[in-house]
Amino acid sequence: MQTMIDVQGLTKVFTLHNQGGIQLPVFSGIDFSARQQECTVLFGESGSGKSTLLRSLYANYLPTSGRISVRHRGEMVDMTGASSQTLLQIRRETIGYVSQFLRVIPRVSALDVVAQPLRERGVDEHHAHRRAGELLERLHIPERLWSLPPGTFSGGEQQRVNIARGFIVDYPVLLLDEPTASLDHRNAATVVELIQEARSRGTAVVGIFHDAEVRDAVADQIYDIASQSTIVQDRAVS
Repeated sequence: MQTMIDVQGLTKVFTLHNQGGIQLPVFSGIDFSARQQECTVLFGESGSGKSTLLRSLYANYLPTSGRISVRHRGEMVDMTGASSQTLLQIRRETIGYVSQFLRVIPRVSALDVVAQPLRERGVDEHHAHRRAGELLERLHIPERLWSLPPGTFSGGEQQRVNIARGFIVDYPVLLLDEPTASLDHRNAATVVELIQEARSRGTAVVGIFHDAEVRDAVADQIYDIASQSTIVQDRAVS
């Protein structure tokens, strides 16, 4: 199995310029890798930097030092030094990201929000909508809501739309930031199924899961940010 993400010596310090340049260290010297067909869980107490690390992998944050390499089009690309054009290309083709909150788009239907990543890859509207509908149905979003903007939905419904959008493309790498945090047991179980299906297709998954039951169900390895150590789970690929 190929390495899809390789992190070496990653350090992040936030500088608060509006407060006299105060520096807030988040993490230092992070080293880990994520491979095809495996789910790597980022573990640590609240405030340990898990979400900051995940956002750094998606290039939302520029690390203070260190390197993040991602396999893109068969080559390892250094995300910390890549151009904006390359980063956009990597996000479109290689890395999917499910954040904790859906970015609400006014007047755009839930079906179109979910289908958009496929449409951007050139898939025709009919097939993109069909796939979007399949995912919304699996995540128990009633069909009567598909034509409505997600901004009118409950928090749990918005999160399920967000998850459907993240899983609609078979990304080689998938980043998940607490995808089951606001979900009931039935929908959390569906997310576990989607993660297992992605792994079986060869996707490298990196995620944060506060629900211990979900974490145990999906983790192939657990990276503890505090101890900077990796615990390998005894798990066969499903």
